[in-house]
Amino acid sequence: MDANYRMIAKTLYGLEGVLAEELKNLGAQEVKEGNRMVSFKGDKGFMYKANLSLRTALKILMPLDTFNVYSEEDLYKAVYNYDWPALFGADQTLAIDSVVFGDVFTHSLYVSQKIKDAIADRFRAVEGRRPSVDLNHPDVRIHAHIDQQVCSLSLDSSGASLHQRGYRGRTNIAPINEVLAAGILLLSGWDQRTDLLDPMCGSGTLPIEAAMLSCKIPANINRKEFAFEKWKDWDEDLFYTIEEAQLNKIQGLAGSIVGYDKAPSAVAKARENIRNANLEEFISIEKENFLFTQKDSDRPLHIITNPPYGKRLEGDIPALYAEMGSLLKHKYNGTQAWIISSHFEALKHVGLRPSKKIKLFNGKLESRLQCYDIYAGTKKVHKQNR
Repeated sequence: MDANYRMIAKTLYGLEGVLAEELKNLGAQEVKEGNRMVSFKGDKGFMYKANLSLRTALKILMPLDTFNVYSEEDLYKAVYNYDWPALFGADQTLAIDSVVFGDVFTHSLYVSQKIKDAIADRFRAVEGRRPSVDLNHPDVRIHAHIDQQVCSLSLDSSGASLHQRGYRGRTNIAPINEVLAAGILLLSGWDQRTDLLDPMCGSGTLPIEAAMLSCKIPANINRKEFAFEKWKDWDEDLFYTIEEAQLNKIQGLAGSIVGYDKAPSAVAKARENIRNANLEEFISIEKENFLFTQKDSDRPLHIITNPPYGKRLEGDIPALYAEMGSLLKHKYNGTQAWIISSHFEALKHVGLRPSKKIKLFNGKLESRLQCYDIYAGTKKVHKQNR
C-alpha cells in the first residue's frame, strides 16, 4: 500500500471545486471532480495527510474492488472472494454502509446484510471465527455503492465524519457544519489577511475555521482518532512524521477575527469552543447586537455570517434581513459581506444587489451564499447598474 492508489474524498454539494484545489495544494495527483466527491491519487502517507489537513472533506475512502453484479449470488461471491483478513482481524468490529441505485438491488440495508454475511463467512473459512458488527463505533467501516450492475467497495479511512473536528463541545440550535463553514470561507475568496467579522457567530464555528485556515493549522488536529489507526498496516511513525511536518507550517494571524452575538449563552459557548481549539489569542468574541454596531476602522472588512432563518421566527426574519441590509449600506462601507441562508424570501429583503450567488445545502436545507460589495454610494451605483 506504499505505492500510489486512487482514493475518494467525499464532500458537500457545491464544495467540489474548493476541495479539488485543497487536494492539489496538498500534493494530490490526478485530481478529478465528481458529484459531492473528488477522486485523487496518493500513497498511504498522503492518505494520512488528507485526513489530517483537508478542510472541506467529509470522508476519505480507499476503493477496494469494483465488479459487476446481476444477482444476490454475484454480490455474495464477489465479496466473499476478497481477501478481507489481509485488511483487518476477526477480533475487530465491522459496519457496512450501502447506497443502491437500480432494479436488481433496491434495499440498502439488505445489501449491507449480504455483504456482512459474505465477509463473516470468509473469516470463518480462513480463521474459524468472524468479526462482530458495531453500527455505532466500528473498528472498520466499509462503503458499498451499487449503480445498476456495478458494485464498488471502499474502506473508510476517516471513521467519524471529518466535520467532527474535536473542538466543538457546546453548540446552539442547528449550528453550521464545520466543513460547510470552511467551504464558505474558501468560496468567499477571503485573502486571510483582511479583517474578518461574523456578526451573528453563534457557537463560533466560522471564526474558528477562519483562524485555523489563516494560521495554516491542520483542520483535524484536535480529533481523537481516525479509522486508519485500527488497520493492520497502521504506521504510527509515518503518521507522526506527517503530523509534525504539517504543524511546522503553522503561522501567525495577519488580520483580526471577531465574532459578535447578542445572546450571552452563545458568547459563552463560542469562547469555550475557541478554548478547546487553543485559539484564544487569535479570535475575539464580543457580546454585541450587530444591528446596533458600525464599522470601527477604515480598513477593508470581510463579513461572513449564517443569520437566523428558522421557522420559529418566520414573521420576524424578513424584517431582520432588511435591517441587516440597511446597516451594511449605511454603517459598513468598505466591506464585502457574505450571507448564507435558506430563507430565499428574506434574502430579497436585504435590499442590496448581490454580486454573487452560490447554491449550497445547510444540512438538508437548500441555501444560497450571497455576496454584497458595500462601498460609499452603493445605492447610487446599484441604480446605475439596473
